[in-house]
Amino acid sequence: MKQPAPRTTTLTVAAVVLLGAAALAPSAHATQPADHGHADHGHRATRVALRALVEQGKLPGVVAKVQDSRGNWSATAGFADIATHRERSTAEHFRGASITKTFIATVLLQLEAEGKLSLEDTVERWLPGLVQGNGYDGSTITLRSLLNHTSGIANYTDDPVIAHASSGLGFPTHRYDTYTPEELVAAALKQPPHSRPENSPAYSNTGYVIAGMVIEKATGHSYAQEVTRRIINPLGLRGTSFPGSTPQLPTPHPVGYSRLHQDSPDAEVIDATEQNMTWLGAAGDIISTAGDLNRFQHALLRGALLPRAQMKEMLREVPDGEATGYGLGLEFAELSCGVRVVGKTGRTNGSLSAMASTTDGTHRLTFNINGDWLPDSTLYTNVIEAEFCGTTPARSGRQ
Repeated sequence: MKQPAPRTTTLTVAAVVLLGAAALAPSAHATQPADHGHADHGHRATRVALRALVEQGKLPGVVAKVQDSRGNWSATAGFADIATHRERSTAEHFRGASITKTFIATVLLQLEAEGKLSLEDTVERWLPGLVQGNGYDGSTITLRSLLNHTSGIANYTDDPVIAHASSGLGFPTHRYDTYTPEELVAAALKQPPHSRPENSPAYSNTGYVIAGMVIEKATGHSYAQEVTRRIINPLGLRGTSFPGSTPQLPTPHPVGYSRLHQDSPDAEVIDATEQNMTWLGAAGDIISTAGDLNRFQHALLRGALLPRAQMKEMLREVPDGEATGYGLGLEFAELSCGVRVVGKTGRTNGSLSAMASTTDGTHRLTFNINGDWLPDSTLYTNVIEAEFCGTTPARSGRQ
């Protein structure tokens, strides 16, 4: 993971947060993943990896959905609600967090294809005076650099005041607070810029908050309206939405359990289901379902949303030095079996999500965990390895 608090994980690196809440360990019967759709047909390893997330990670529950040449397959493990023992369901809505970024990048690339803007336009060109001072100059920062994390703009979610209120111990008091994009950008600019970001990308939620502002300036509509008009409605993504300041999730949904990023073995686990997501905004406020995200991945990678030239730009990789890399709103990883996957991950209070696909879009996986900690990062990445490589994960040594 490139940043602390509930920022996003990369496809092969996840946050390592110790667990010490025995109360969240589900009963044995709930850890057997329930299969839906076509039979096993190569998903045995995925079922094992999902079960390990719940049993070894002591996470509340997980839901996964796969689409490939054999059809649809899905599985659940654990609980949507620990108190009632309600099990996870493939129909549930969840917070996709930074998966939002793929939608934002797609809209910006559509606007470029329409001649309304260019990836080489600067932030200053569209938002004069927004990014200036403390070593920043918006006239040297392009829209492309916002999308592939080479802008050098610091992450506003590293600001201690925002981190405390939005995802730290201040969350219970501040969970309904509303933030404006301008406030988030201003918090980022209190920190100095990253040096030579073109050679060493630095993950920045701030870049996507700014990208959302550019969409509004270029179209006269909010990023949520443009994503809805251009992607959600045409693809029939009925479970996908942008909540704005509305803190509730549509039903059905799981309870989102959070440790507020506290590493102590006896740290309290709270219900973080309700939260005002303006603190992430265009960087991560999307609500969706596993089925919708698989459909989106398929449409995007098969060329239904972008012309060939813009698709090529989206898939142009900037290596990050960790066997992974960034495209425009996407992340890349090469798995242990040599399969290359592309997708996006997301993390917010009470939710960990990932969507991953082969680069041709023919094999797609989306999964969501309704908890935001990981005792061992391999438990998370093992799900992707299992689905695309068929590798049954070894039992983790960290309990």
